Order: sequence, then C-alpha cells, then structure tokens
Amino acid sequence: MKNSFIKVSSACPKTNVADIEYNLENIKTCINKASEAGSKVCVLPELCITSYTCSDLFLHNQLLEASTEALKELCDFSISKDMLILVGAPILHHSCLYNCGVAIYKGKILGIVPKSYIPNYSEFYEKRWFTEGYEVVNREIDLPFQKNIPFGVDLLFKSDNFVFGIEICEDLWVTIPPSSYLALQGANIICNLSASNELVSKADYRRSLVSNQSARGICSYIYSSAGVHESTTDLLFGGHLLISENGSILKENERFQRDNEVITSIIDVSRLNGERIRNVSFRDSLKTCPYKCRTVEFTLNNKTINSFDRYIDKHPFVPKNKDEIEVRCKEIFNIQKNALAKRHTHTNLNKAVVGISGGLDSTLALLVIIKTFDMLNIPRENIVTVTMPGFGTTDRTYNNAVSLCKNLGCDLREINIVDACLQHFKDIGHSADIHDVTYENVQARERTQILMDLANKEGGLLIGTGDLSELALGWCTFNGDHMSMYSVNCSIPKTLVRFLVKYVADYEVSETIKSILYDINDTPVSPELLPKDEEGNIAQKTEDIVGPYELHDFFLYHFMKSGASYDKILFLAQHAFKEDYKPDVIKMWLDKFIKRFFNSQFKRSTLPDGPKVGTISLSPRGDLRMPSDASCNTWQR
Repeated sequence: MKNSFIKVSSACPKTNVADIEYNLENIKTCINKASEAGSKVCVLPELCITSYTCSDLFLHNQLLEASTEALKELCDFSISKDMLILVGAPILHHSCLYNCGVAIYKGKILGIVPKSYIPNYSEFYEKRWFTEGYEVVNREIDLPFQKNIPFGVDLLFKSDNFVFGIEICEDLWVTIPPSSYLALQGANIICNLSASNELVSKADYRRSLVSNQSARGICSYIYSSAGVHESTTDLLFGGHLLISENGSILKENERFQRDNEVITSIIDVSRLNGERIRNVSFRDSLKTCPYKCRTVEFTLNNKTINSFDRYIDKHPFVPKNKDEIEVRCKEIFNIQKNALAKRHTHTNLNKAVVGISGGLDSTLALLVIIKTFDMLNIPRENIVTVTMPGFGTTDRTYNNAVSLCKNLGCDLREINIVDACLQHFKDIGHSADIHDVTYENVQARERTQILMDLANKEGGLLIGTGDLSELALGWCTFNGDHMSMYSVNCSIPKTLVRFLVKYVADYEVSETIKSILYDINDTPVSPELLPKDEEGNIAQKTEDIVGPYELHDFFLYHFMKSGASYDKILFLAQHAFKEDYKPDVIKMWLDKFIKRFFNSQFKRSTLPDGPKVGTISLSPRGDLRMPSDASCNTWQR
C-alpha cells in the first residue's frame, strides 16, 4: 500500500486586479491552509499572481517584473513547505508572453508550462496579449533568480508513484486536451489552473468536463478557477473548485465565495494505476502522442496522511443516489431480461424452469424471468417453478416460495428430495447421520438433476440462480447449483441482490407480493442443507460460516476492480467498517476470502453463460482468466 494515497488541495485566493502584493499574501494564506490540512499539492488559479483580468496591463513591463519578483518571494516562502505549489503567472520568453502554470517545490521552480490554446472569442481575447504554447517543447527558460528552468507543454513532475501534469483553462475545452497526452505518458494527477467565467448552467458543463476528462485519462483531475474578486467589467468569475478521480467528483466547493477558499481530498493513485494496467486501449493510445514528455523528479518527504477522511463506500455495488436508484435498477433488470430473452429466442424455447427455495437468489432469478416473459408476451404459466423440500427446509422459506410463485401466476410444482437423497446415501454407502460435505452436496446435486431433467421434459431452459458473491467464495456445489443452462445472476453480488429484491417490492408489485419479498429479504441467507434446529428454524446460516456478505463484496470489489493489495484492502475495509466490525474480525474474514477465492477458481472455470451487469464479473471467458491451481500465499504473507 506504500505511496497509494496523497492528499491534494484546490484553492481560490482573494485577488485585487493587478495588485500583486495583495494577491501574493492571499496566495500564501491558501497555501498555509492547504498545508495545515496535510496536503502535498496545492493548485491555484490561472494568472492569480497578477489576477486574470488585467487586460492590456499585461503589456506593461512593471506588472511583469513585479510578477517575477512575486514568484521569487513565493519560492522563498515555499522552502518550509513540503508541498508542490502550482500557481498561475505571465512569463515573458523571447519577446513572447505566455500564460503559464509554474510548479514550485521547496524554494525552486521545477518547471513552467505554457497554456497550449489561447481563446479569442466572445468574452475572451487572450490572443491580444498571450502566445499559444502548444508547440513549446524541449525548451528551458531563465528567470532573474533561477536559470535553466524546464519550459514547455511536455513536462511531467514526478515524486514516487505520483506524477503530475499541468494544463490551463481553455486546454480542457478543446477537442484533444493536452492532459490526454500527459495522462498517456504517465501523469496520474492532472492540475488545471483556470479562469472560467460564470454563465447560467456553465458550471454543470464544466463539472462534466472535469469528470469526463478524469475518466478518459484514468486520472485524478484537480481544477481551480479564479474567483469573484476578478474584474466584473463584463464577466463574473465564481471560484469553482473541483477534485475528481476516474469519473467521480470527490470534492466540490460552493461557488461565489468571497474569502480565501481551499478544498481538500485524498487521491488513490494505486487504484488509478491498477485501472490503467487493465485497460489495453489506454496503453494503445500512447502511440498517438505527438511529443515525448520530459520528467522532472522531486521528492515529497512525508506522505503520511494523519487524518484519512476520504469517503470509502461500504457497499460499492449498490446505488446510493436516490434520484438514480430507479434508473439504475431498471437498467440492471434490462440487461438481465434482454440477455435471457436473446437466449430464449435463439433456442426457440418458450418455457423456463427454475428452482425456488424462498431465498434471495432464486427470488431475483424468478423476478428476472417474469420480466423477460412479460416482455416477450409469453404467459407466466410457462414458467415452471419447482420447490424441492429437503432435510433443512424450514416452514418460513417453504411458505414464502409457494406463496410467491402462486401470486406471480407461475406453474408451481413440488418435488420432495428426502427419499431420493436417502436412497443415494444408501447407494454410495454414506450414513445419513453424518452431516458432512457429502451430505450437503448430495442434496444440491439431486435438486440440479431434477431441474435439468424437468427442463428437458418440458422443453425449457433451466435458469441458474447463483450470484457473484457465491462464485467468488466458491459457496456452491460443483455440478450442483453451480450448473444451469443460463445464469442470470452470475454478476450480481449478494448486496445488490438484496437491494434489487427490495426495489421490486417497493415499486413494482402488489402489497401481498411486497410482504412476501420483504420477508424473503429478512430471512437469514442459508442453503438449508443441514437439519433444522429444535424450533424448526434455519440452523445453517451462511454468513456465520463464510462471513458477512457485505465484507466479502467489499473485498471482491477492490480485489478485482484495481488489483488492490491485501494490505490496502484491509486498510480500506477497516476504515469503511470501523463502526461495524473490529479490525481483527475484518482481517479474519479477509483471510477467509483470499483463501476461498483462490481455492474455488476451478468452479468458476466451468461456469455456464450469463450476462455481465456491472464492471466486475468472474466469467472465465473474459473477465477472469486465472489458473485453477494458483497459490494465494503471496497475497496472505
């Protein structure tokens, strides 16, 4: 987990137009605030040394000389700060004036990046003063207090795993932003020094640009724009501050603040790097870069984050935004039902067979089948639902299964498996009193045999019910519930299964069916393969054996999404679940997850077909090509 996280800041200082001394003091105030928050990077707005709205005053030597002196003073100020400071200033080079981002660290200018694209339209006439910098590469520049400063759009600034790139305002709005090339050549944190005026709805578009560019570049994007104290002769600037990571806005301020403002967030760089490793198209795009970047290396000394305040989602698979829940859930069901519909139309079969246990997974599978058949105008009577009571079936799950199928208008059949299993125990010489893995798997395989044969008899598809969490843990019987003719839940983790069933209960069914679905949601997760307790309740509770599914889904997400290390997953889980589980309990279940995940690959290598719904799937045909005999030792040492 070394050098995975970094705390960064975006700041908007108060400015007074062309009042460099005043501006510098407020810039220092912002830097101090960022430093006190533990930030290692502080991004300030475009031309904030002078203020952005100086217009023809940019052509006066006195302003430019004072700006250079301010940069020297800021360098001196930075000596005591273990922080990369990115500040906007005009820079004169070979009789051309450039709008630049200046990178300062511990008393030294690491490099100067000119703005690539200069706007010359409507409210912005920067070409009157500034020269475009997109062709400035492989150059150096001298200032009165420092010589041979790297100068150009081809600069990256690197400290360990953290690689920074700079672009300025308009650069983000063009067809191919310079940050795209910077990201392809290694920049995982892009810093935009900006001065973007406010218009009705422009903030929404700006936010979308920042978010999309961070997603496109698989990077973090720190955006800082000039504030309300710029000249209002024709425009107003709102001081918009944004910090984004791979498409998500981590932090955003409320615009139009009149005091110095700093926002801070924690960036997960190793997550970004892990995403890049998996994205082949990202690597291939490197061939399009028109220039090769120069890397300026420096060393951030203490990268320890004392206050880890980054939000870590406990349930990363589950929708959070209330306004988007209906849209997300409908999209998930659309993927599932249209995938199943294709398989039915391809096979020309208009019947489906599904085992119904009264548990969450089979309930969700049935709901998907219902939606599919309704869409295809196939009568629900063609859905053959089979309940198969066994040694551990409780009245609660049995009654819920029966009631649900009847109320949904399906063809319900009951086949008790007890006698068949007892006969099979006799055939293989196994005592029914020994409640071991054989005892359990005989029941699971008996049920699958019944369902497979019934599907053949009825001319239908056997629809699998197993979910992503069970596949990750290997919590299924090989060639038992592990097998089907099409699996609709194979990329739906248990936490999302529960959420989807509740969604249907709340929004799509009658009160009678809603009460059934709610009780199914409240029933302990169990395969019901061991005998009931003395009160007739479930004795075999899955989460008592393998651990809480909310933890395992969390482990699975970070293990698969970005290839997070054991230490990092443990750290994130202990932070996210600090109010729910003790650290040693989380570690115990993480050890269990790693071991089960590796040991169960042979089951995933022979999975039936099924649709990928989210970003994570364990299909051996695409998303996880892993040896069935891989060792987990490296992950657990």
